[in-house]
Order: sequence, then structure tokens, then C-alpha cells
Amino acid sequence: MEHSAEPLVDVHAHFVTPWYVEAAKAAGHHHPDGMPSWPEWTPEEHLRLMDAHGIEQAVLSISSPGVWFGDRESAVALSRRVNDYAADVAAAHPDRFRFFASVPLPAVDEAVAEADRAREELGAVGVVVTTNAGGVSLADPRVAPFLDELDRRRAVLFVHPTTPVGWQPVAPELPRPMVEFFAETTRVLAALLVGGEAARRTGLRTIVPHCGASLPVLVDRLRLFASLQQSPGGAERIDEGLARLWFDLAGTPLPTHAETLISRVGTGRLLYGSDYCWTPPRLVADQIAALDTGWRARSHGPWRDLTATNAAALLAGGPAR
Repeated sequence: MEHSAEPLVDVHAHFVTPWYVEAAKAAGHHHPDGMPSWPEWTPEEHLRLMDAHGIEQAVLSISSPGVWFGDRESAVALSRRVNDYAADVAAAHPDRFRFFASVPLPAVDEAVAEADRAREELGAVGVVVTTNAGGVSLADPRVAPFLDELDRRRAVLFVHPTTPVGWQPVAPELPRPMVEFFAETTRVLAALLVGGEAARRTGLRTIVPHCGASLPVLVDRLRLFASLQQSPGGAERIDEGLARLWFDLAGTPLPTHAETLISRVGTGRLLYGSDYCWTPPRLVADQIAALDTGWRARSHGPWRDLTATNAAALLAGGPAR
């Protein structure tokens, strides 16, 4: 396959290690988020996948269930360990890997400290958080000081879904990434948009995965309820917040999801995401093939060049467009 001259950047790429999996299993995550098993990952296997598909660089992160397993001290230690490891991988392959730092939310002070350490000392290009940590939502006022500090630092924030609180009676037979991850992402982002928090934080650059989950089809409904509540400027705050979000194409972007997202936000904040290693190589290949063959390049521009240019602007601190 002839690949783009622009280096393709994967902003939604995960890693695991045996000791991280051991810590998660010790906390009860034997079947993480209802999935049958944990994936395996090595830098070498990841590089082979990247080379096969023209991915020049991947930004590594820890996925759900994150690093908070109920104990503050253990979460701080695990955050430091995964970030030190990711920094070592990036240092060993400086042209291929970068990373988003994990932080021990909901411990706000410790999360700020680890975000600063990872960004300033280890070279992290941003921070990864789950939509809730220990049952505390990212939209909870208790987490606001952490987000405010990232906003002040003009940081990149990658928001990854995790199992929501109270999932058991809803669909216990389904793996949570199938439906609950979308509901959880949409719920948290809707709260941040409607409450004006997304609009207020002008420096924070937030990546929303999976084409924004259900957000693209619910934007009009958010505006409607803002008007029903007679909230002055409510619809405008939603639009301002939406204009500050970036979106990756992980999952099943075509034929429907990406087009709906583009109709809402345009193409200037779209990014490529593979969701490897939680998405196996076969499905990564299927997603890329769908984008290569089904993307409307005539109206949107070549997807590889587009997402690579957007990623370069994002990671270099460029403004959302």
C-alpha cells in the first residue's frame, strides 16, 4: 500500500505490561470491563503493526481500568511506574513512540503532581484520564481543580471511557466497551458541555475517543434542553465547548459515525486512533482499510494527511480550529 507522505500519528494507542495486569487482577479486574481476557503487548509487536500500516508514531497510554484501584498510595505508585516505563519505551524509540501520562485521580493533588512530573521530567505529551475514577466522574466538581490546573498549563487531555457506576442491572451480559463505554463518554462530555466547563477552559485541549461516542447525534438535544431550562447563553456555551474538543476515529468510523461527527465539528480537529492493543491487529487493519477506501477524500481531503496535520498541531500546542 502506498502511504501518505505525512507521518500518520496514532493518538489512541495502548500498552500493558505483565506487572500492570497483575496489579489490576489483584484488584479484581480478571475480566476487564467484561472482556474475556487481557491483551498482550510488546514494543516490537506494536512497531510491526505500525510499519504494516504506515503509522509513523503512536502516543501510548494506559486504557481502562486505569490506575486507581481504591488506594491512594498504591495509585500514586502505579502511576509513577507506568509513566516511567512509557518514558523508557519512548526514549528507546524516540521517533516512534510518545506517551500520555496516567494520574491517580480522584486524588487531585497527587494527580496534579504526577502530571507535572511526567510532562516536565519524563517528556509526556499529555495526560490520560478515565471518565470516572473510583466512581468519581470527570465532571464531578471535586475533579475541577485538576482540570483547571491542566487548563492553566494548556495541556492535552485524553479522555478514555471506563465502566460506569451502576452498570450491573443494565446489561450484565454485554462487555461494557460495546455500549456502556459510549454511554459513559457521552454522559461525562454532556455534563462538561452543558455546565459550561468545556467552554470555560480555553487552554485545555481535550481528545474525545471513538468519534465522540453518541455526542454528535445528541448535540441538538443538549441545545434543546439548555433552552428549556432558560439558561442564558446555554446553547452558546455548548457550541463553544464543542469547538474546543478534538476527536479520534477509533472504532467503526465509517460509513456513518465519522460523517455525522464531521457534520457537527468539521475536519480540523479529527485525529487517527487505532485503539491497539485492545483492538487486535486484524480489526486495526479492517478499520484502516475502511478509511482508505471509504473516506470522502474529495470533500474532506485525504484522511491520512488530514489527521497527521491535525495531530502535529495538537501536540505542538496549536489552537483548535
